[in-house]
Amino acid sequence: MQIGVNVPNFAPGTNPDLLRQWAQTVEGLGFDLLMVSDHIAVTPDVAEQYPAPFYEPFTTLSWLAGVTHRVRLGTTVLIVPYRHPLLTARMAANLHRLSGGRLVLGVGVGWARQEFEALGVPFRRRGALTDEYLRAMRDAWQNTDDYDTAAIPIWVGGNSDAGMRRAILLGDAWHPLQVTPGWLADAAGRLKATADELDRPAPALMPRINLRQTREAVNAPDRLAGVGTIDQIIADIDQIRLLGAEAVVLDPFNGDLAEIRQPERAWQTLAAVAAYHKSQEDR
Repeated sequence: MQIGVNVPNFAPGTNPDLLRQWAQTVEGLGFDLLMVSDHIAVTPDVAEQYPAPFYEPFTTLSWLAGVTHRVRLGTTVLIVPYRHPLLTARMAANLHRLSGGRLVLGVGVGWARQEFEALGVPFRRRGALTDEYLRAMRDAWQNTDDYDTAAIPIWVGGNSDAGMRRAILLGDAWHPLQVTPGWLADAAGRLKATADELDRPAPALMPRINLRQTREAVNAPDRLAGVGTIDQIIADIDQIRLLGAEAVVLDPFNGDLAEIRQPERAWQTLAAVAAYHKSQEDR
């Protein structure tokens, strides 16, 4: 199972130097994926959780492709209705080629109503637009000779039944975000059952979980996967592996903006996870 990291690309203190440090730390520790989030207009509802500056994912990943060599680059998640599908298809194809085939396109429908309004995109149609745009992107890649898109994987985000169905019908993987261990175990079974109902192959399971290490064990029934002692975090990753997931993405941002400016604690936790992961691979 591959392990990735969702690198914070927003908030005061984030700058090109810090993004470079994040990228080189993630690659240097041996992780498989480096992913970033997506917002365009930092409206009040966005800023409440993800304040400016917010580095746009395509331009940011294009730059990070030049300061890394091996790690795959991706979005978790690109908000599909925000951009014309032919523009997204073009940027994704170019980034994929410029990076040596390293792009993973994680996608979602979005949630920030004020941002939709600022961009002139109808919020209530975001699901239908996402489906339409994903089909248009795939058509562009398949039917236009100058797109070099050798297998850009599409990971469809969304924890709802609609998100799961969208992943089955239009994606290569299902990418649920911020889940409890019990919920994810149940959802893995529902993913296969729903795919069988639709007479389609089940997409790969690629969840994104939190990454927050605590000194004491967290025993609350609603504990999110990836939150707790290092032993709990590693146990969560092992459980996800046993569910048949092909990748898991670790998200070190837990709402504490101070940690954006001082990422050393997150890097220490990532180093411990990387060491354990390497020991398992060497067995």
